[in-house]
Amino acid sequence: MPHYIKVSQTTSTNTYLSRLAATLPGGTVIFTPRQTAGRGQKGNSWESEDGKNLTFSLLLKQPPVKARDQFYLSEAASLAIVEALTDLAGDGFTVKWPNDVYWQDKKVCGMLIENSLNGSDIATSIIGIGINVNQERFLSGAPNPVSLINITGREHDLEEILKQVCSRIEQVVDSLGDENVRQNLHKQYMDALYRNDGGSHPFEDAAGHRFMASVAGIAPDGTLTLRHADGTTHDYLFKEVRHIINGVIY
Repeated sequence: MPHYIKVSQTTSTNTYLSRLAATLPGGTVIFTPRQTAGRGQKGNSWESEDGKNLTFSLLLKQPPVKARDQFYLSEAASLAIVEALTDLAGDGFTVKWPNDVYWQDKKVCGMLIENSLNGSDIATSIIGIGINVNQERFLSGAPNPVSLINITGREHDLEEILKQVCSRIEQVVDSLGDENVRQNLHKQYMDALYRNDGGSHPFEDAAGHRFMASVAGIAPDGTLTLRHADGTTHDYLFKEVRHIINGVIY
């Protein structure tokens, strides 16, 4: 079972937890009502109004997947959030590769996973998550944020959502040593993947080239394979390609 530690304020729950990881048991969750410098993928920041949203990090120790298969942890975490939010607010939630959670075309959750390796094994994994829950207005200039209160019109219990999400993540991660579980998890992830509908959608690569493509697959290390309009397939790592949504790059 997860063990929860609430801190009144911190710059980043991932940073806070990483400093203490060696002294804490696996399953420890650090959460705070006030995160002043939340971090996202590749140095992006995360806006969160004090006391309105969930900002937390979960510590895993020696999860039962190899370093080469570490993307299963991302799949487990993002699906746990999709399931929890669907229970609260109905359908419309998807996972935008690699692990943002969207409602329709808007971002409700961001994630930063930081793994430390021991050879071919994962020694520790810190899963940092921000979920927009009760914040009604966003001021940072982020192009497409949305919160649960925007979706449902009512406030939600932050700690209840926190416990649901962390319990689901830990339950799935504990079973990842089973190949059948991993295969089923990956299928669920692909089924929940944003714009994985067989259609062609606009993307932009790191060089600024825009093209139409459909999702062809995702490897265990998280590499995304897109099928371009000419029928060829191309592989992309994180940040090497981005969606274009209503003319805006994400």
